[in-house]
Amino acid sequence: MSSNAPRLTALDALHRSLGATMTDFAGWDMPLRYGSERDEHLAVRTRAGLFDLSHMGEITVTGPGAAALLNHALVGNIASVGVGRARYTMICQEDGGILDDLIVYRLAENEYMVVANASNAQVVLDALTERAAGFDALVRDDRDAYALIAVQGPESPGILKSLTDADLDGLKYYAGLPGTVAGVPALIARTGYTGEDGFELFVAPSDAEKLWQALTEAGAPVGLVPCGLSCRDTLRLEAGMPLYGHELTTALTPFDAGLGRVVKFEKEGDFVGRTALQEAASRAEENPPRVLVGLVAEGRRVPRAGYPVVAGGKVIGEVTSGAPSPTLGKPIAMAYVDAAHAAPGTAGVGVDIRGSHEPYEVVALPFYKRQK
Repeated sequence: MSSNAPRLTALDALHRSLGATMTDFAGWDMPLRYGSERDEHLAVRTRAGLFDLSHMGEITVTGPGAAALLNHALVGNIASVGVGRARYTMICQEDGGILDDLIVYRLAENEYMVVANASNAQVVLDALTERAAGFDALVRDDRDAYALIAVQGPESPGILKSLTDADLDGLKYYAGLPGTVAGVPALIARTGYTGEDGFELFVAPSDAEKLWQALTEAGAPVGLVPCGLSCRDTLRLEAGMPLYGHELTTALTPFDAGLGRVVKFEKEGDFVGRTALQEAASRAEENPPRVLVGLVAEGRRVPRAGYPVVAGGKVIGEVTSGAPSPTLGKPIAMAYVDAAHAAPGTAGVGVDIRGSHEPYEVVALPFYKRQK
Protein backbone atom coordinates (compact mmCIF):
# COMPACT_ATOMS: atom_id res chain seq x y z
CA MET A 1 0.00 0.00 0.00
CA SER A 2 1.57 3.29 -1.05
CA SER A 3 2.14 5.89 1.67
CA ASN A 4 -0.08 8.43 -0.09
CA ALA A 5 -3.14 6.15 -0.14
CA PRO A 6 -5.84 7.70 2.07
CA ARG A 7 -6.28 6.37 5.60
CA LEU A 8 -9.50 4.49 6.32
CA THR A 9 -11.57 4.78 9.50
CA ALA A 10 -12.87 1.69 11.31
CA LEU A 11 -16.29 2.43 9.76
CA ASP A 12 -15.11 2.59 6.13
CA ALA A 13 -16.89 -0.58 4.95
CA LEU A 14 -20.07 0.51 6.72
CA HIS A 15 -20.08 3.93 5.00
CA ARG A 16 -19.72 2.24 1.62
CA SER A 17 -22.53 -0.20 2.41
CA LEU A 18 -24.74 2.85 3.15
CA GLY A 19 -23.93 4.27 -0.30
CA ALA A 20 -21.88 7.20 1.01
CA THR A 21 -20.12 9.53 -1.42
CA MET A 22 -16.53 9.39 -0.16
CA THR A 23 -13.89 12.12 -0.38
CA ASP A 24 -10.24 12.57 0.57
CA PHE A 25 -10.13 14.85 3.60
CA ALA A 26 -6.76 15.59 5.23
CA GLY A 27 -5.41 12.25 4.01
CA TRP A 28 -8.47 10.27 5.17
CA ASP A 29 -11.21 8.70 3.05
CA MET A 30 -14.32 10.23 4.64
CA PRO A 31 -18.06 10.25 3.88
CA LEU A 32 -19.07 13.54 2.26
CA ARG A 33 -22.78 12.72 2.17
CA TYR A 34 -25.03 9.66 2.17
CA GLY A 35 -27.96 11.21 0.31
CA SER A 36 -29.07 14.84 0.32
CA GLU A 37 -26.78 17.27 2.19
CA ARG A 38 -29.78 19.47 2.91
CA ASP A 39 -31.78 16.58 4.42
CA GLU A 40 -28.81 15.57 6.59
CA HIS A 41 -28.37 19.18 7.75
CA LEU A 42 -32.05 19.61 8.63
CA ALA A 43 -32.11 16.23 10.43
CA VAL A 44 -29.40 17.51 12.81
CA ARG A 45 -31.29 20.80 13.35
CA THR A 46 -34.65 19.12 14.03
CA ARG A 47 -33.96 15.48 15.00
CA ALA A 48 -30.49 13.87 15.09
CA GLY A 49 -27.51 13.00 12.93
CA LEU A 50 -24.71 10.46 13.28
CA PHE A 51 -21.15 11.37 12.26
CA ASP A 52 -17.89 9.45 11.91
CA LEU A 53 -15.18 11.84 13.11
CA SER A 54 -12.42 9.24 13.46
CA HIS A 55 -10.08 11.42 11.39
CA MET A 56 -9.59 13.80 14.33
CA GLY A 57 -6.18 13.57 16.02
CA GLU A 58 -6.02 12.37 19.64
CA ILE A 59 -2.80 13.07 21.55
CA THR A 60 -2.46 11.96 25.18
CA VAL A 61 -0.27 13.91 27.60
CA THR A 62 0.54 12.24 30.92
CA GLY A 63 2.81 12.68 33.91
CA PRO A 64 3.33 14.98 36.92
CA GLY A 65 4.35 17.81 34.56
CA ALA A 66 1.48 17.38 32.08
CA ALA A 67 -0.42 20.50 33.22
CA ALA A 68 2.73 22.62 33.24
CA LEU A 69 3.70 21.39 29.75
CA LEU A 70 0.27 22.20 28.30
CA ASN A 71 0.26 25.62 29.97
CA HIS A 72 3.60 26.30 28.29
CA ALA A 73 2.69 24.81 24.90
CA LEU A 74 -0.86 26.20 24.50
CA VAL A 75 -2.35 29.67 24.96
CA GLY A 76 -5.03 28.64 27.49
CA ASN A 77 -4.83 27.99 31.22
CA ILE A 78 -5.02 24.21 31.05
CA ALA A 79 -3.90 23.70 34.65
CA SER A 80 -7.19 25.24 35.82
CA VAL A 81 -9.36 22.71 33.93
CA GLY A 82 -11.05 20.35 36.41
CA VAL A 83 -10.90 16.58 35.99
CA GLY A 84 -13.79 15.57 33.72
CA ARG A 85 -13.96 18.97 32.03
CA ALA A 86 -12.76 20.18 28.63
CA ARG A 87 -11.49 23.47 27.24
CA TYR A 88 -11.38 25.05 23.78
CA THR A 89 -7.91 26.47 23.18
CA MET A 90 -5.22 27.04 20.56
CA ILE A 91 -1.60 26.20 19.90
CA CYS A 92 0.35 29.11 18.40
CA GLN A 93 3.73 29.68 16.82
CA GLU A 94 6.34 31.90 18.50
CA ASP A 95 5.09 34.75 16.25
CA GLY A 96 1.51 34.28 17.51
CA GLY A 97 0.19 32.62 14.33
CA ILE A 98 -2.40 29.89 14.98
CA LEU A 99 -1.09 26.35 14.37
CA ASP A 100 -4.43 24.79 15.29
CA ASP A 101 -7.48 25.15 17.48
CA LEU A 102 -7.91 22.30 19.95
CA ILE A 103 -10.12 20.76 22.57
CA VAL A 104 -8.28 19.54 25.67
CA TYR A 105 -9.97 17.05 28.01
CA ARG A 106 -8.62 16.49 31.51
CA LEU A 107 -9.18 12.77 32.03
CA ALA A 108 -7.37 12.43 35.37
CA GLU A 109 -5.13 14.49 37.66
CA ASN A 110 -2.07 13.88 35.46
CA GLU A 111 -3.71 12.83 32.18
CA TYR A 112 -5.03 14.97 29.35
CA MET A 113 -6.31 14.24 25.87
CA VAL A 114 -5.64 16.88 23.23
CA VAL A 115 -7.89 16.64 20.16
CA ALA A 116 -6.47 18.29 17.03
CA ASN A 117 -7.94 18.83 13.59
CA ALA A 118 -7.16 16.02 11.15
CA SER A 119 -5.18 18.30 8.83
CA ASN A 120 -2.96 19.51 11.70
CA ALA A 121 -2.65 16.41 13.90
CA GLN A 122 0.96 15.70 12.93
CA VAL A 123 1.95 19.37 13.29
CA VAL A 124 0.39 19.52 16.76
CA LEU A 125 1.99 16.22 17.79
CA ASP A 126 5.42 17.44 16.63
CA ALA A 127 5.03 20.80 18.38
CA LEU A 128 3.91 19.24 21.68
CA THR A 129 6.73 16.68 21.52
CA GLU A 130 9.29 19.45 20.92
CA ARG A 131 7.81 21.70 23.62
CA ALA A 132 7.83 18.82 26.15
CA ALA A 133 11.61 19.10 26.56
CA GLY A 134 12.40 19.76 30.22
CA PHE A 135 8.91 18.82 31.47
CA ASP A 136 8.14 15.67 33.45
CA ALA A 137 5.49 14.63 30.93
CA LEU A 138 5.01 12.15 28.11
CA VAL A 139 3.35 13.03 24.78
CA ARG A 140 1.77 10.02 23.07
CA ASP A 141 0.26 9.73 19.59
CA ASP A 142 -3.12 8.03 20.18
CA ARG A 143 -4.63 8.59 16.74
CA ASP A 144 -4.88 4.84 16.12
CA ALA A 145 -6.24 4.12 19.60
CA TYR A 146 -9.62 5.79 19.03
CA ALA A 147 -12.56 5.87 16.70
CA LEU A 148 -14.79 8.92 17.23
CA ILE A 149 -18.54 8.87 16.66
CA ALA A 150 -20.72 11.94 17.22
CA VAL A 151 -24.49 12.07 17.64
CA GLN A 152 -25.81 15.61 17.28
CA GLY A 153 -29.23 17.21 17.40
CA PRO A 154 -32.18 17.80 19.76
CA GLU A 155 -33.05 14.09 19.94
CA SER A 156 -29.46 13.03 20.77
CA PRO A 157 -29.79 13.01 24.61
CA GLY A 158 -32.80 10.67 24.41
CA ILE A 159 -31.08 8.37 21.93
CA LEU A 160 -27.94 8.09 24.04
CA LYS A 161 -29.87 7.69 27.33
CA SER A 162 -31.49 4.55 25.91
CA LEU A 163 -28.01 3.00 25.50
CA THR A 164 -26.13 4.07 28.65
CA ASP A 165 -26.60 4.48 32.38
CA ALA A 166 -23.97 7.27 32.47
CA ASP A 167 -25.20 10.51 34.04
CA LEU A 168 -25.89 12.46 30.84
CA ASP A 169 -28.02 15.06 32.65
CA GLY A 170 -25.02 15.88 34.87
CA LEU A 171 -22.67 16.07 31.87
CA LYS A 172 -22.23 19.78 31.16
CA TYR A 173 -21.26 21.40 27.87
CA TYR A 174 -17.46 21.05 27.51
CA ALA A 175 -17.16 18.05 29.79
CA GLY A 176 -16.37 14.37 29.36
CA LEU A 177 -16.93 11.25 31.44
CA PRO A 178 -16.04 7.58 31.05
CA GLY A 179 -19.03 5.28 30.60
CA THR A 180 -20.43 2.33 28.71
CA VAL A 181 -22.63 2.89 25.66
CA ALA A 182 -24.38 -0.15 24.14
CA GLY A 183 -21.95 -2.33 26.10
CA VAL A 184 -18.93 -0.51 24.65
CA PRO A 185 -16.47 1.39 26.93
CA ALA A 186 -16.39 5.03 25.83
CA LEU A 187 -15.29 8.49 26.79
CA ILE A 188 -18.57 10.42 26.49
CA ALA A 189 -18.00 14.10 25.70
CA ARG A 190 -20.36 17.03 25.08
CA THR A 191 -18.43 19.50 22.91
CA GLY A 192 -20.26 19.57 19.56
CA TYR A 193 -19.47 21.52 16.39
CA THR A 194 -22.95 21.89 14.90
CA GLY A 195 -24.69 24.49 17.07
CA GLU A 196 -26.90 21.71 18.51
CA ASP A 197 -26.75 19.66 21.68
CA GLY A 198 -24.96 16.37 21.18
CA PHE A 199 -22.28 13.95 22.24
CA GLU A 200 -18.94 12.62 21.02
CA LEU A 201 -18.01 9.04 21.81
CA PHE A 202 -14.33 8.09 21.84
CA VAL A 203 -14.11 4.30 21.57
CA ALA A 204 -11.70 1.56 20.51
CA PRO A 205 -11.74 1.19 16.70
CA SER A 206 -12.77 -2.48 17.11
CA ASP A 207 -15.97 -1.33 18.90
CA ALA A 208 -16.91 1.40 16.40
CA GLU A 209 -19.17 -0.64 14.14
CA LYS A 210 -21.12 -2.16 17.03
CA LEU A 211 -21.68 1.30 18.53
CA TRP A 212 -22.70 2.87 15.19
CA GLN A 213 -25.28 0.12 14.62
CA ALA A 214 -26.67 0.46 18.16
CA LEU A 215 -27.03 4.24 17.76
CA THR A 216 -28.63 3.78 14.33
CA GLU A 217 -31.25 1.38 15.77
CA ALA A 218 -31.90 3.50 18.88
CA GLY A 219 -32.26 6.64 16.75
CA ALA A 220 -34.46 5.18 14.00
CA PRO A 221 -37.79 5.91 15.75
CA VAL A 222 -36.91 9.62 16.12
CA GLY A 223 -35.50 10.09 12.62
CA LEU A 224 -31.70 9.90 13.17
CA VAL A 225 -29.76 9.73 9.90
CA PRO A 226 -26.07 9.20 9.04
CA CYS A 227 -24.39 12.51 8.15
CA GLY A 228 -21.30 13.39 6.14
CA LEU A 229 -18.68 16.14 6.25
CA SER A 230 -20.65 18.33 3.85
CA CYS A 231 -23.51 19.04 6.25
CA ARG A 232 -21.05 19.25 9.15
CA ASP A 233 -19.59 22.24 7.31
CA THR A 234 -22.93 24.01 6.74
CA LEU A 235 -23.98 23.31 10.35
CA ARG A 236 -20.81 24.81 11.84
CA LEU A 237 -21.00 27.75 9.41
CA GLU A 238 -24.56 28.60 10.53
CA ALA A 239 -23.35 28.33 14.15
CA GLY A 240 -20.50 30.80 13.40
CA MET A 241 -17.82 28.27 14.38
CA PRO A 242 -14.36 28.73 12.85
CA LEU A 243 -12.73 26.08 10.65
CA TYR A 244 -8.95 25.78 10.54
CA GLY A 245 -7.62 26.71 7.10
CA HIS A 246 -10.56 29.08 6.57
CA GLU A 247 -11.18 31.40 9.57
CA LEU A 248 -7.97 30.32 11.35
CA THR A 249 -4.47 30.16 9.82
CA THR A 250 -0.82 30.67 10.76
CA ALA A 251 -1.14 34.17 9.21
CA LEU A 252 -3.61 35.15 11.96
CA THR A 253 -3.29 35.42 15.73
CA PRO A 254 -6.26 34.56 17.99
CA PHE A 255 -6.81 38.34 18.35
CA ASP A 256 -7.08 38.77 14.56
CA ALA A 257 -9.70 36.01 14.56
CA GLY A 258 -11.75 37.70 17.30
CA LEU A 259 -10.87 34.85 19.66
CA GLY A 260 -8.45 36.67 21.94
CA ARG A 261 -10.49 35.43 24.91
CA VAL A 262 -8.79 32.01 24.63
CA VAL A 263 -5.37 33.56 25.38
CA LYS A 264 -4.71 33.63 29.14
CA PHE A 265 -1.85 36.04 29.90
CA GLU A 266 -2.57 35.80 33.65
CA LYS A 267 -1.55 32.12 33.93
CA GLU A 268 1.69 31.17 35.65
CA GLY A 269 4.90 30.84 33.66
CA ASP A 270 5.85 31.68 30.12
CA PHE A 271 4.10 30.18 27.10
CA VAL A 272 5.00 29.89 23.44
CA GLY A 273 3.99 33.06 21.60
CA ARG A 274 3.32 35.18 24.71
CA THR A 275 5.32 38.26 23.63
CA ALA A 276 3.92 38.29 20.09
CA LEU A 277 0.40 37.78 21.40
CA GLN A 278 0.71 40.64 23.90
CA GLU A 279 1.68 42.89 20.98
CA ALA A 280 -1.23 41.53 18.92
CA ALA A 281 -3.62 42.23 21.80
CA SER A 282 -2.59 45.86 22.14
CA ARG A 283 -2.67 46.30 18.33
CA ALA A 284 -6.21 44.92 18.24
CA GLU A 285 -7.27 47.45 20.91
CA GLU A 286 -5.70 50.51 19.28
CA ASN A 287 -6.35 49.72 15.64
CA PRO A 288 -8.72 46.78 15.16
CA PRO A 289 -7.65 44.55 12.30
CA ARG A 290 -10.24 43.10 9.96
CA VAL A 291 -13.20 41.71 11.86
CA LEU A 292 -14.90 38.35 11.30
CA VAL A 293 -18.54 38.99 10.34
CA GLY A 294 -21.51 37.17 8.89
CA LEU A 295 -22.84 37.96 5.41
CA VAL A 296 -26.31 37.02 4.19
CA ALA A 297 -27.03 37.11 0.45
CA GLU A 298 -29.85 39.17 -0.96
CA GLY A 299 -29.70 37.07 -4.14
CA ARG A 300 -29.15 33.37 -4.85
CA ARG A 301 -25.46 33.25 -5.79
CA VAL A 302 -23.22 31.42 -3.33
CA PRO A 303 -19.99 33.06 -2.14
CA ARG A 304 -16.90 30.85 -1.74
CA ALA A 305 -13.72 31.11 0.31
CA GLY A 306 -11.31 33.63 -1.22
CA TYR A 307 -13.93 35.80 -2.93
CA PRO A 308 -13.33 39.54 -2.34
CA VAL A 309 -15.77 41.54 -0.18
CA VAL A 310 -16.34 45.00 -1.70
CA ALA A 311 -17.88 48.37 -0.81
CA GLY A 312 -17.81 51.62 -2.79
CA GLY A 313 -15.74 49.99 -5.52
CA LYS A 314 -12.96 48.97 -3.11
CA VAL A 315 -11.98 45.58 -1.70
CA ILE A 316 -12.69 45.69 2.06
CA GLY A 317 -12.26 42.05 2.95
CA GLU A 318 -12.36 38.41 1.95
CA VAL A 319 -14.81 35.53 2.32
CA THR A 320 -13.41 32.66 4.45
CA SER A 321 -16.37 30.23 4.23
CA GLY A 322 -19.56 30.33 2.20
CA ALA A 323 -22.46 27.99 1.46
CA PRO A 324 -26.22 27.87 0.97
CA SER A 325 -27.84 27.87 4.44
CA PRO A 326 -30.59 25.23 4.67
CA THR A 327 -31.92 26.85 7.87
CA LEU A 328 -32.06 30.44 6.52
CA GLY A 329 -32.93 29.43 2.97
CA LYS A 330 -30.32 31.74 1.44
CA PRO A 331 -26.56 31.80 0.83
CA ILE A 332 -24.39 32.87 3.80
CA ALA A 333 -20.70 33.50 4.39
CA MET A 334 -18.17 34.33 7.06
CA ALA A 335 -15.67 36.99 6.01
CA TYR A 336 -12.93 39.18 7.43
CA VAL A 337 -13.80 42.81 6.63
CA ASP A 338 -12.31 46.18 7.56
CA ALA A 339 -13.56 47.42 10.94
CA ALA A 340 -15.31 50.39 9.25
CA HIS A 341 -17.68 47.96 7.49
CA ALA A 342 -18.07 45.39 10.27
CA ALA A 343 -21.16 46.73 12.08
CA PRO A 344 -24.33 44.72 11.47
CA GLY A 345 -26.52 46.48 8.92
CA THR A 346 -23.63 48.35 7.24
CA ALA A 347 -24.95 49.48 3.85
CA GLY A 348 -23.40 48.94 0.44
CA VAL A 349 -21.44 45.76 1.12
CA GLY A 350 -21.18 43.13 -1.58
CA VAL A 351 -19.22 40.07 -2.66
CA ASP A 352 -17.39 39.97 -5.98
CA ILE A 353 -18.63 36.73 -7.53
CA ARG A 354 -16.76 36.32 -10.81
CA GLY A 355 -16.80 40.04 -11.58
CA SER A 356 -20.37 40.70 -10.50
CA HIS A 357 -20.85 42.59 -7.22
CA GLU A 358 -23.66 40.74 -5.43
CA PRO A 359 -25.33 42.62 -2.52
CA TYR A 360 -24.93 41.16 0.98
CA GLU A 361 -26.20 42.14 4.42
CA VAL A 362 -23.61 42.32 7.24
CA VAL A 363 -24.91 40.45 10.31
CA ALA A 364 -23.57 39.47 13.72
CA LEU A 365 -22.40 35.88 14.18
CA PRO A 366 -23.73 33.27 14.65
CA PHE A 367 -26.38 33.06 11.94
CA TYR A 368 -28.20 30.40 13.95
CA LYS A 369 -28.61 29.86 17.68
CA ARG A 370 -30.58 26.92 19.02
CA GLN A 371 -33.48 27.45 21.41
CA LYS A 372 -32.24 26.19 24.79
